[in-house]
Amino acid sequence: MSRKAKGENDSLAARRRGGGVGGGLRIGEVAGEPELAAGAKRRNRIMCDLETRIGYRFADRTLIERALTHISALAGPDSRSGSYQRLEFLGDHVLGLVISDMLFKAFPKADEGELSRRLADLVREETCADVARAIDLGPALKLGNSEAHAGGRRRTAILADVCEALIAAVFVDGGYASAAALIERLWQERMLRPRRPLRDSKTVLQEWAQARGMPAPSYREVERSGPDHDPEFRVAVEVADREPAEGRGRSKRAAEQAAAAAMLVREGVGAEKTDG
Repeated sequence: MSRKAKGENDSLAARRRGGGVGGGLRIGEVAGEPELAAGAKRRNRIMCDLETRIGYRFADRTLIERALTHISALAGPDSRSGSYQRLEFLGDHVLGLVISDMLFKAFPKADEGELSRRLADLVREETCADVARAIDLGPALKLGNSEAHAGGRRRTAILADVCEALIAAVFVDGGYASAAALIERLWQERMLRPRRPLRDSKTVLQEWAQARGMPAPSYREVERSGPDHDPEFRVAVEVADREPAEGRGRSKRAAEQAAAAAMLVREGVGAEKTDG
């Protein structure tokens, strides 16, 4: 027998024994099965851990999976319906209703204006993203490779959207009472102890300037730094003959608020007192 023929026979015999040349597949084994099984096990563990953190167990796991799926992770004409976008729409309204009910009960002496300001602060994008970070939603997100590499798991807009989608998933799975209980657990402390003034700093500064016959404050971007997907802005605010004050933020709006707050502190303007 030739050396080539002998080598082919040895290779065939090895495959029949299940070893294969170079660690080939065993009979009946599908390529990638161990990796797929391991991935499914990791995903299940992530979902279980998230359910523990939010204090709710899903009867329909497809709901939580959809709530965590960004459109970049999907392909085809049905990608939008398979992402969290529809749930985000529903969750936004469920959150607003539950928070409104909580505020109505918690602040019986507050007028409509104060309740509206409190509501706006509690349902704003930055607050929802903070809640998402508090329950560590980032690692559970399903993102496309490009979005993941661009820092999507830390992006405020995505985290806020997924937070609302998660609320909707609980609402659909367990009803209003379950969603309300979740929101109360995650928002109660924020409602009772607001992390920022009920009137934003830009509004307070403008009213302060107008009360003294000064023109409205003007804002200008001083610097933009950082990558495109996660920039940082430095903004200066000027009021009449006062020295400019500066602030930084992840958006122009946030930087303007920080600049206004810095000027208010420098000018000795106190925070608004509210009924609580």
